[in-house]
Amino acid sequence: MPKNSVIEENLFIGGLSTKGHSGNRSVINSPFDNQPIASVISADENDVRDAVAVASEAFRGNSPWRKLTSRNRCEVLLRLSALIRKHAGDLARLESMNVGKPLREARDEVQLAADCFQYYAGVTDKVGGQTIPAAVGGLNMTFREPIGVCVLIVPWNFPIAITSWKTAPALAMGNPVVVKPASQTPLTALRLANLALEAGIPPGVLNVVTGSGSVIGNALVRHPLVRKISFTGSIEVGSQIMKLAADDIKRVTLELGGKSANIIFTDADIPKAADSAVWSALGNAGQDCCSRSRLLIQKPVYRNFLSELTEKLKKIAVGDPLEEKTELGPLVTSSQRERVSEYVKLGKDEGAKLVCGGDRPDRKELAAGWFVNPALFTDVDPNMRIAQEEIFGPVITAIPFGTEDEAIEIANNSTYGLSGSVWTNDIGRALRVVRAVQTGVISVNSGHSVHLEAPFGGFKRSGMGRELGLAVLDHYTEWKSVYISTA
Repeated sequence: MPKNSVIEENLFIGGLSTKGHSGNRSVINSPFDNQPIASVISADENDVRDAVAVASEAFRGNSPWRKLTSRNRCEVLLRLSALIRKHAGDLARLESMNVGKPLREARDEVQLAADCFQYYAGVTDKVGGQTIPAAVGGLNMTFREPIGVCVLIVPWNFPIAITSWKTAPALAMGNPVVVKPASQTPLTALRLANLALEAGIPPGVLNVVTGSGSVIGNALVRHPLVRKISFTGSIEVGSQIMKLAADDIKRVTLELGGKSANIIFTDADIPKAADSAVWSALGNAGQDCCSRSRLLIQKPVYRNFLSELTEKLKKIAVGDPLEEKTELGPLVTSSQRERVSEYVKLGKDEGAKLVCGGDRPDRKELAAGWFVNPALFTDVDPNMRIAQEEIFGPVITAIPFGTEDEAIEIANNSTYGLSGSVWTNDIGRALRVVRAVQTGVISVNSGHSVHLEAPFGGFKRSGMGRELGLAVLDHYTEWKSVYISTA
């Protein structure tokens, strides 16, 4: 697709591209140069009713989707995975343009999307119920039944990846879905819906409605035919969704962000830990719920570690996300850049030392984009706001610690509990710390958080429920217990 062309997209409801009831459109601008890249329909409540209605119809007993065997669903999802791989180049470029993330990151996330559908395709005919001896003359059997219409609300930071890891298990278990992508980044979700139709997923099973969350989000959550909501986003919106869903006792899973700790002990592989500290905090320009932005360093190696880290940060290639050499792209919107800039000012006001970054690149070709140079604050007090609040930008806060117990205490001094890392060559220490840190996902000598095969989610205010792995299947199915008397 030409870089300067404007893409025109509609809603995707019932297998059809539709302009909806109002026909109103919103323009999406490039984070790189603030130029228009797409025009997308702004849905209203009537469009929500249409999308949920066709999804509900696709759930009825005689619908094509319900008639498919588990093996048939497996074949369809495998075809979708293959189509994502076939179109990987275009999807990655679209994701990079829309979000502002470097093309190299977008490619990895498109492959993750393809892997996700492949993984859950393999689950469809391998997950079942049990036969249970009953205490009173008979036999009890259990079945997994699809739960019904699922609303999947996707954030703007990882659109194709998170759309896929919500959609794939829902479809694998036989549910129809309505996807609500973030209003800033809907483009790959719409393309994915078209590929799903091409793969053989029947019309109405995968629907995408685009627009403002304040306009259509509540309508989706409140709709009486919706039985499950999966939301990734802010604590404030997640809390509101729980309240709205309570009236109809809808199932809800939430992933609500983090302020993850990256704990570096003296005996760690320091060069490897320093390399990881850069990208485990600054991937996607720091716009990542799993960002290990709280860097806890044991005092004997504190200064040397920071010196090495500072040099690495200064060498990061900031630029056009569509250029192969770019390592750090712009933030997604002007408001996100302003938010990060305000936190940089706050950090200085709080008394932390800004070692590098936090300003805008001094390059003419980047002047129109939403760029912030990667920032490092040192000598941060754990109670400072920059160490407590999710900044969602390229900002690292470095905190010194003395003992193992002190590191655990600082790590747990947070309302969040999503991710984190521990760097040490002492296996006993590693096990003690990972068990003591209150977080849902934690890595030893690694900065990776997401593995398709493992449960993903948080403790405390980071959310409830789990995505990915086999654990997610319980969120997309109902257990049905059947007793047969032999008396």
